[in-house]
Amino acid sequence: MANTDSYEDVVKTRGEEKFAEFEPSHKGLMGRFHDALHSTPALVPLIVLLSALVVFGIVLGSKFFSPFALTLILQQVQIVGVLAAAQALIILTAGIDLSVGAVAVLCSVIMGQVTFRYGVPAPLAIPIGLACGTAIGAMNGWLVSKVKLPPFIVTLGMWQIVLAVNYLYSRNETLRSQEIEELAPALQFLGNKFTIGGAVITLGVVVMLGTVLILAYALRSTAWGRHVYAVGDDPEAAQLAGVDRHKTLMSVYMLVGFICGLAGWVMIGRFGSVSPSATTGVIGNIQAITAVVIGGISLFGGRGSILGAFFGALIVGVFELGLRMAGADPQWTYLLIGVLIIAAVTVDQWIRKVTA
Repeated sequence: MANTDSYEDVVKTRGEEKFAEFEPSHKGLMGRFHDALHSTPALVPLIVLLSALVVFGIVLGSKFFSPFALTLILQQVQIVGVLAAAQALIILTAGIDLSVGAVAVLCSVIMGQVTFRYGVPAPLAIPIGLACGTAIGAMNGWLVSKVKLPPFIVTLGMWQIVLAVNYLYSRNETLRSQEIEELAPALQFLGNKFTIGGAVITLGVVVMLGTVLILAYALRSTAWGRHVYAVGDDPEAAQLAGVDRHKTLMSVYMLVGFICGLAGWVMIGRFGSVSPSATTGVIGNIQAITAVVIGGISLFGGRGSILGAFFGALIVGVFELGLRMAGADPQWTYLLIGVLIIAAVTVDQWIRKVTA
């Protein structure tokens, strides 16, 4: 005779039966520390940052812990901080962008040239520069997601193209700070300063902090953020789960282009002038990648946080200012940053291991 028990009857009669029971694993101190780092990737760079502050504070005393010195660090890293936030988004998708610095410089040049060459008011030239950055990001995203080219190759080529366009379009012309201040002060708007309790803050720093906090919220608390992590962790599994990989990558690369344009505007505020030969176009990419790696974002994608990248940028700023104030050879900064990069990748590999 066929078994006529319904699903509900089976659940009622067998719901209380124990089929298997697992004892909770008792992990030691290192095991719990490993779990904490795995669940909070920004913890490692935060520990390094606080340790660096304590060490330099002990060595240099009150002059390092003065409000002016600490806010000077923020002013020094404001451009790298914005670029690191952009780079972090790409690396979270298991990609890399070698063009962020060059795009930022080109966007600043476009803002300046559109204003001075074509007579467009600066408040309108700024959105034009941001739109150009977004368009370059869209081109990168299309080549990566649709044409299936490796992000490294796409952005390496785009870096060269943007650098060339930068010089060709600007005719290698530098717009001086005095000209901009007199005729287009809106371009220098993010260089304006205000004081809070002895700390001098520029609006560029505010933009950097706002960008980091908005992206941190979006990645942590929105469906889009979960899609970014999913695509970076396992694109095939994400697609099977209903995530549109193409739309996600396009949105990331376009947002990164927009943020690069924002970094270009911050650059004008920071330096006062608009120059196609700004060093950010060449070393800005390396600086952003350095901040992201030290910040604990995995180069394999799918793990890390924007806050970690921000802490990574601050770590570099603390080392640069601390060693300069201590009168050390600047080469020590590069040496220590190189050690930190290797250590950060080593820690990332350790965190990825499954503990027993």
